[in-house]
Amino acid sequence: MDSQLLDKLGQLQNLLKTSEKALIAYSGGVDSTLVAKVAYDLLGSQALAITAVSPSLLPEELEEAIAQADYIGIRHELVETEEMNNPNYTSNPVNRCYFCKSELHDTLKPIALARGYSYVIDGVNADDLRDYRPGIQAARERGARSPLAEIGITKSEVRQLSRYLNLPWWDKPAQPCLSSRFPYGEEISLEKLQRVGRAEIYLRKLGYRQLRVRSSGDTARIELPAAAIPDFINRTNLSELVADLQKLGFIYVTLDLEGYQSGKLNRVL
Repeated sequence: MDSQLLDKLGQLQNLLKTSEKALIAYSGGVDSTLVAKVAYDLLGSQALAITAVSPSLLPEELEEAIAQADYIGIRHELVETEEMNNPNYTSNPVNRCYFCKSELHDTLKPIALARGYSYVIDGVNADDLRDYRPGIQAARERGARSPLAEIGITKSEVRQLSRYLNLPWWDKPAQPCLSSRFPYGEEISLEKLQRVGRAEIYLRKLGYRQLRVRSSGDTARIELPAAAIPDFINRTNLSELVADLQKLGFIYVTLDLEGYQSGKLNRVL
């Protein structure tokens, strides 16, 4: 671990320690989990992680979030969010994430204030600020803080620090909400979210960790890392895979030959 990154870890520790109490918007992803780990090590019972439960969160991801919080030792609570009741969200506009994070922080902020926390802390990192993330604006409007971004800790550095702190999931693939699998403008429904979620769980069971199933109408487009595509084609029973995904409700099943790239659907912007 180089001295510059250790210095950033020290800054993160100082920021959280001076806050005296920390309520973390905790998704179970590597970013918010690092914040939860550092906060708990410094603040003990004064650190609280809260996970929002909604149809856009894979049940598998929720299970992992619960297990990770238990591993760390931090207090962990679940709350339900109602973004699916908001047509501004389900109509899937280009700023869909704004309405998702608005719902999240409108739910968490009253909890924080009622329990004596000055603000909600999230896991936004420095790289997120360079991408199209309308949800960041919603969080800031509601007074949330992003220690990783404030200090300039990147995604790669989050993984390095997580490994340094002996967190077993330091290399866990990014897993944004399931709504990110649909092209902007396509209506999001509970049925569609479940269909995509089950398809991704199916592929994970085949041994692929980094993947997306992009959904457009009745078509499933599978994204895997480019280097994994030959192996996937050679050892997967493709006719069986197509039949199984059709049972989930898709009519067409395709493979993206370019390979997985985060945020690919933002190209239209």
